[in-house]
Amino acid sequence: MRVLVLNWRDRMSPWAGGAEVHIHAIAAGLVQRGHEVRLLATRFPGAERETTLDGVAVRRCGSWWNGNFALAHEARRELRRQRYDVVLEDVNKIPFFTPLVHDLPLVVYVPHLFGATVFRETNPLFASYVWAMERPLAWIYRRAAWIAISASTKQDLVGRGVPAERIDVVRCGIDFASYDLVPPPERASQLTLVHLGRLMRYKRVDVVLRTLAAVRGTHPDARLLVVGDGPDRERLEALAQRIGVADAVHFHGHVPHAEKVRLLWSSHVLLNASPKEGWGLTSIEANACGVPVVASRSPGLVDSVRDGETGLLVDGERVDAFADAARRLWSDRALHQRLSSQGREWARSLRWEDAVVQTERVLRRAVGGGDARTPD
Repeated sequence: MRVLVLNWRDRMSPWAGGAEVHIHAIAAGLVQRGHEVRLLATRFPGAERETTLDGVAVRRCGSWWNGNFALAHEARRELRRQRYDVVLEDVNKIPFFTPLVHDLPLVVYVPHLFGATVFRETNPLFASYVWAMERPLAWIYRRAAWIAISASTKQDLVGRGVPAERIDVVRCGIDFASYDLVPPPERASQLTLVHLGRLMRYKRVDVVLRTLAAVRGTHPDARLLVVGDGPDRERLEALAQRIGVADAVHFHGHVPHAEKVRLLWSSHVLLNASPKEGWGLTSIEANACGVPVVASRSPGLVDSVRDGETGLLVDGERVDAFADAARRLWSDRALHQRLSSQGREWARSLRWEDAVVQTERVLRRAVGGGDARTPD
């Protein structure tokens, strides 16, 4: 098949996150299986307009503020000059509304949608815009096939009016071998917490910082590693100063993969207080390094974190609940070891190869008009 893919960013973007890791793994996997794939994504400073990444032809246009319009326009031009069999659109917050520019078979990949959560992230005017852009999804994409990356995202889509029978659940994978250090390095001697991911206001990293402050009441040498960057970093650094934990928080920013793996292996507990995720790839990354997760009992994280098996789920806004869970995992070494071992097996079971094969089935069904479904 010849597949045209649209996503806000490609994996080389300095703002790339889990959604970009995901869509690139799918696109590259499709190339490996003999398909031809072109990805349309927005530009970033220093980016080439055209490049090839792992066999995927990438064209960049538009920017962060107009990407939904620029990429839809570029898709129209691309479909006029080249024949494609199917369009794969990644709807991550703001959609591109490609059904308005083509009539090809369409598969919509949905990591997660903001919904009302967007009002935690940005000013009311822009938040209202994003919220409004999500509202007509079910109607505009009514003829599309859908892929949700978790049961939580599928439930969200059904609540928005997408028929459940049109939605397949295809979970994210992970390149387990790139996290599997042998022999495993020793962890830090003092309690080391870690937060991994984009620093966005809505992800409630402030709860993670306050958790460190609470934990230090009983474990004064505890520290926190913040791995990742984003627009909320400056506010979080100021908060760390204000609540008296700046000396114990290390903001590492965006780091290369090998350094990320090293930092995870040095840690004891990953904290994720986000109120909504599509899946929670960072939880699986931590598990692959033998790190149990303490996370919000929220959409997406209830799918990626197996409560009592690979981590502990708590009330996402209660600092005391996060602190108690972190202390419990530190003091109960048998529990930590059990969750660490089970977490690694859980991560090992999630393979990108499976996600690619399942996605390929959905694409073929969309092209051929068949009814065979990929099991959730």
